[in-house]
Amino acid sequence: MAQHTHAPQVLAFDIFGTVVDWHGSIAREIGATYPQVDGDAFALAWRAGYQPAMRRVMAGELPWTLIDDLHRMILDSILPGFGLAHLEEAERVELNRVWHRLDPWPDVLEGLGRLKSRFVICTLSNGNLNLLTRLSKRAALPWDCILSAEVFGAYKPDPRTYGGVARVFGVPPEQVMLVAAHHDDLEGARACGLQTAYIERSLEFGAGQVKDVSPRALKGMHARDLLDLAQQLGC
Repeated sequence: MAQHTHAPQVLAFDIFGTVVDWHGSIAREIGATYPQVDGDAFALAWRAGYQPAMRRVMAGELPWTLIDDLHRMILDSILPGFGLAHLEEAERVELNRVWHRLDPWPDVLEGLGRLKSRFVICTLSNGNLNLLTRLSKRAALPWDCILSAEVFGAYKPDPRTYGGVARVFGVPPEQVMLVAAHHDDLEGARACGLQTAYIERSLEFGAGQVKDVSPRALKGMHARDLLDLAQQLGC
């Protein structure tokens, strides 16, 4: 693990996969509400549309669109393939809100509490403000501030997102650390001068698609989970 000569002031957290278990949460809810549907496959199909939809916005093919609305577009496109084309509008609205009900990983509440004791902690997610606020309130996540792509009018890895955190808190980029379970997100942050910490989430895509979370020869920190990160950062 690379030791930094200076500790960050602000820890900015990716949310989907890093802080909350989107796959397990969606698979469980689908399994409970629509037992005839393979919840694991449904969660993966829904998430698979996420990056392509954001790319359409970034390319100017779609206007700026909130993640809630992108999730709904993807949902409408996958329902027929799972035998759910008959769902009425109210059911679709409720199902789309599953993203507001994602459960945190088991280490998160204690880990964030310890990190908050020493650092400013905030979200930096492509999720929109309504989604992040409701998700965080339901799970009692103790953020000091909720920041979103919506605030900056750009999705990660656009430099406006990473640089935006530093500007919001009035610190140079090197005093912000992005905490994420995704190497592309961390690379984007490092390119903007931020410190980084990789969090192992081997089950992000479920037990059927275990992620390789072995350490890479990178400049950032590497932690098993948020408790390990808290320990490494002296919390």
